[in-house]
Amino acid sequence: MKIPRLAIHNYQFTLVLVFLVAIMGLFSYTTMPKSEDPALEFNMSTILIINPGASPEDMETLIVNPIEEEINELEDIENVKTEITNGVASIKIELVYGIDNDNKHREIVQIVNELSAHLPETIVRTDLEQPSVFDVSIMQLAITSPDASPAQLKKSAEDLKEQLERSSGVRAVKLDGEQDLDIKIKCDLEKMAHYRLSLGQVMMTIQNLNRSIPGGSIKLGNKEFNIKSSGLYEDLEQIRNTVIGSGNNQIIKLKEIATVTYDYEKKEEFATYNGQAAVWLSVQQKEGMNIYDVTEGVDERIEEFSNHLQADVSVVPVFKQADSVKIRLGQFTSSFLQGILIVGIIIFLAVGFRASIVVMISIPLSILTGIGLIDASGFGLQQMTIAGLIIALGMLVDNSIAIVENINRFIKKGLSPVEAAIKGASEIGMALVSSTATTVLAFAPMLMMGNNVGDFIKSMMLIVIYTLLSSLVIALTFAPFISSRVLKKQDENKKTVLLDQFIDKYYQKWVKGAISRPVITLVAGLLIFLGSVSLMPFIGVSFFPKAEKNQLLVNIIAPEGSNLDHTNKAIKYAESVLKSHSYVENIAASVGMGNPQAYYNMDNLTPAVNKGQLLAILGEYDYDKVANLIKELRTTFATYSGARLEVKEFGQGPPVDSPIEVRLFSDDLEELKSIAADVEQIIYKAPATINIDNPLAEDQTSLKIKINYEKAGMLGINIIDIDMAVRAAINGLSIGSFQDNLGDEYEIVLESNMVGAPEIPSLDRIFITSQRGGQIPLSQVSELIFDKSIKRIDHYDLERFITVSADVDETVMSIAEVTSNIVEQLKQYDFPSGSHFGMGGEQENRDESFGGLGQALIIALLGIFAVLVLQFRSFTQPLIVFSAIPLSISGAFIALLITGYSFSFMAFVGLTSLMGIVVNSSIILVDYANQKRLEGLKTLEAIIEAAKTRFTPILLTTITTIAGLLPLTISGGKMWAPMGWAIIGGLVLSTGLTLLIVPVLYNILTRDEIIQTDV
Repeated sequence: MKIPRLAIHNYQFTLVLVFLVAIMGLFSYTTMPKSEDPALEFNMSTILIINPGASPEDMETLIVNPIEEEINELEDIENVKTEITNGVASIKIELVYGIDNDNKHREIVQIVNELSAHLPETIVRTDLEQPSVFDVSIMQLAITSPDASPAQLKKSAEDLKEQLERSSGVRAVKLDGEQDLDIKIKCDLEKMAHYRLSLGQVMMTIQNLNRSIPGGSIKLGNKEFNIKSSGLYEDLEQIRNTVIGSGNNQIIKLKEIATVTYDYEKKEEFATYNGQAAVWLSVQQKEGMNIYDVTEGVDERIEEFSNHLQADVSVVPVFKQADSVKIRLGQFTSSFLQGILIVGIIIFLAVGFRASIVVMISIPLSILTGIGLIDASGFGLQQMTIAGLIIALGMLVDNSIAIVENINRFIKKGLSPVEAAIKGASEIGMALVSSTATTVLAFAPMLMMGNNVGDFIKSMMLIVIYTLLSSLVIALTFAPFISSRVLKKQDENKKTVLLDQFIDKYYQKWVKGAISRPVITLVAGLLIFLGSVSLMPFIGVSFFPKAEKNQLLVNIIAPEGSNLDHTNKAIKYAESVLKSHSYVENIAASVGMGNPQAYYNMDNLTPAVNKGQLLAILGEYDYDKVANLIKELRTTFATYSGARLEVKEFGQGPPVDSPIEVRLFSDDLEELKSIAADVEQIIYKAPATINIDNPLAEDQTSLKIKINYEKAGMLGINIIDIDMAVRAAINGLSIGSFQDNLGDEYEIVLESNMVGAPEIPSLDRIFITSQRGGQIPLSQVSELIFDKSIKRIDHYDLERFITVSADVDETVMSIAEVTSNIVEQLKQYDFPSGSHFGMGGEQENRDESFGGLGQALIIALLGIFAVLVLQFRSFTQPLIVFSAIPLSISGAFIALLITGYSFSFMAFVGLTSLMGIVVNSSIILVDYANQKRLEGLKTLEAIIEAAKTRFTPILLTTITTIAGLLPLTISGGKMWAPMGWAIIGGLVLSTGLTLLIVPVLYNILTRDEIIQTDV
């Protein structure tokens, strides 16, 4: 290899290149985006439609079915999942991974826009969104006051929102929990009955007068005048004086039958912070921005704004993501620096001061290069990228150690440092390329998993690959140059002498003993492998652990049909329980809605008057304290009968609604309800299940206006007029908008004096205008009855279904074990014809992710095998090298069992990474044995000599890899410990047994003849 020679002879260029790379890395480190978690792209579009008062059946027939049928015709749709409740339809459209999500979302928006003309006019809200990780709030603010009115809070929030939106790096600022002022036209039904007027007449009159239709223009002489015949309302007095009708030679104005005032909209959602009225402002960050810089800019504007606020209004941060990022990155950086220190000490002790300088210089250079490349690839600095650096830390010194050791060997033979550097680096250059390639090939396939979990770990895989490739380049260029200037002939290292004595006295005997008893050695290795695999049921399987954040969510779900006051009562109870714990510092309560998105995989609560959510901010995170708090809260909340109170922790990995999800399919709603009740009991009897949710557990009771269609037809009454009159009389109906002279816009809401009254509405007081102009009491064509109906209808790919879900208390049993228990019970259940079940939740995500990782593992093994075949020009020698892999699996399983961790997704990542790491030790042994055979040694002599000579570098590279990982493994929490212990356990066992089993296999499978090799 000529690269080391070129690097030394052109050292000026080498130094400049290294300097430029280091500067690039430093610049990237200071400017690249910093966040807590990777920026994921969710392959999803959502549609939220609110049509107050509509039953689930009406929502399904009039709104959901037409939309779903159109969307189903689009290409690249993975599935369509819809939740339909009273007046609310939430449609989630999952897109095929890898397509242009923006383009597909535009197609969905176009479909809804085209259908809007055919959907009910009573729809009050249609939201079409494309969920993104950038929807997560980097800061949530509470605008709160003990005395200010809702209008004052909203005005303060809107003013601050306007200021924050101008701050650098802010993508959007969302306002939630506010109450809007409307113009309420409250009609007196008794007076209207006296004048024989209907709500329909009032509505039509106001809508006709509150519009501006240009009358054209007219030319008079050399001038042209615009003609205006009517226009929009200019003030409330003008609305009050609107002529509604006439009779008995007199006109009837609106003010004679109604009051027209500013009033707050019907209260369907609101917020409190530590018990005080509040509105939320949630700040979202633009892509590619540094969270610290954005937060600093926002803080400055908040401080400036707060100086001009009225005394009783304050702006309080509920949480700042920058604080979490600082803590998380600080923990990772600490683990990283500890790893560097430990690796440095080991290298110093093993190879001496001068050699350790050369090796240690490679660490910052490789890391800075990796950071620069990951920044150029569009990734920021977060837990995955730093974890990738820690994984690479112990491996990136391997190449430099091998180079320095070989250069030292030639210096001892009498060559000058320059000659030794050139020859030593050139001799093993191709072997280093091969070993690096095998390691890289273990990580590269994980970049192509093709799902959200693959995206979640992509930056970790990339930075490992970048850092390892950088370390190879540095080892072949910069390390030889530095070695030629730093290294010189030295006395024998005392540590090396002791190690040589151990090799001669013990290890050499062990190798010869293993080779002389090949059957016993190989059978022992096989038994260890089979025995460790049999441990899998005791280890268990899991997906992703909890996020270990100092925040908890409490979902409040009152029985269907509960009003906002009842829901608020449950929330106040939950607040009082939380406040009794000193570990809880602050509480943000959202009534009738969910809290603004505080974490990337937090599932938003669908707005409803019977729902609410508490975000509890805790003190500094402590695993035991959080676990005890959750246990106490769940025990206390279980005794509350007025609502279901669910304590939720944030989790790592892709979003999962609930760990346990059983999907039940049937077109017959009554049959579906019956099956759901049975499945609920199956889940209830399963151990460790909590927060069980069966949406069909209770019917809803509603007041139904039963219309006599024949009588209505005879009297000339349109059914739509009845529906509109009922809506306006009982709930209120938006009939237009009004803009004051300041430019503020208000909805005009028509309602009767029955709205908000705690009584059953009287149909005698509501009049309908017939086609003949007569005023017919609603009681003549309808009657009021109590009606039981299903409270929720869900669709999955246009098919009716329901999800019975539950959380799992993982201190009792793992999610995988509970799921397996439930699935076994479901397989024995006698499902009626036309119905069936499917599993969602963690099992669905785990199967998909583990399947993708399994494919990556197979591709990695095939790639590594191909490289080895190319290197050794043999099929048997790659198999010898591969003997380290089952041994590493055994070590990983044993380590997980001893440490008490389950086989999680990150443990699987560690196992896959291990494949490329452990084969390097075998490669070194086989490669050196081949070299010795080229020099004329017999196979047995060659492999024994190789084992003795390569014992030290194999041991050293294993120790440095383990040392680099130890700090993250010990202090990285439940996310990283399984991965760390899997790699460490695999390295320890595979290295120990490889040093015995590889010589045995080599002696058995290698023929005693001269081989051809390029190495």
